[in-house]
Amino acid sequence: MSCNCSENLKFNGLSPTYKRILWIVIAINAAMFVTEISAGFIAQSQSLKADALDFLGDSITYALSLYVIGKSLQLRTKVALLKGYSLGLLSLWVLASTLYRVMVSPTPEPLIMGSIGLMALAANLISVLLLMRYRDGDANVRSVWLCSRNDAIGNVAVMLAALAVWKTGSHWPDLVVAFLMAALFLNSALQIVRQARQEQAEAEALKGQSSCAK
Repeated sequence: MSCNCSENLKFNGLSPTYKRILWIVIAINAAMFVTEISAGFIAQSQSLKADALDFLGDSITYALSLYVIGKSLQLRTKVALLKGYSLGLLSLWVLASTLYRVMVSPTPEPLIMGSIGLMALAANLISVLLLMRYRDGDANVRSVWLCSRNDAIGNVAVMLAALAVWKTGSHWPDLVVAFLMAALFLNSALQIVRQARQEQAEAEALKGQSSCAK
């Protein structure tokens, strides 16, 4: 007696080229976290700080992604869930801190915001281009792509906020962008968690089917 056991295979990161790319992207994100968090405090910009924290979160999650490459599907989905929940918590922290800054925030320095935003955009565009062909992998691989894409979008928003701050002399464009970035982080977190849970269910189903050949 036999049964049909099949799996919808997705790229799981098991490639020397992909691993090298991840190391490069981790280094880029770690360097930009240090640069941007420093500039965020100097410029008193909430959107720069939010983007810097995203760089830090990406560095950690990319390292986790690198660690689980080649591991079991169950472990990969658990790590993907951890990354999704962590990104969700980051989005809530950015939202809460931005709400606080609404009451006490001074007008940020637009020149620093714009120049650092441009530097961060260049760094993230390099990461996006390196990861482009891996954007449709499993939940673990896709989470890397989503984080890099978010960063590039966030950098464009920071530069637009810097321009608006310069034009209006108000801190509101900076805070609005921080709110929008928090929403983007939360949306990506939901996508990662949804895909990871689906793959987790598929892994459990395949585990049950594996006994059919015995």
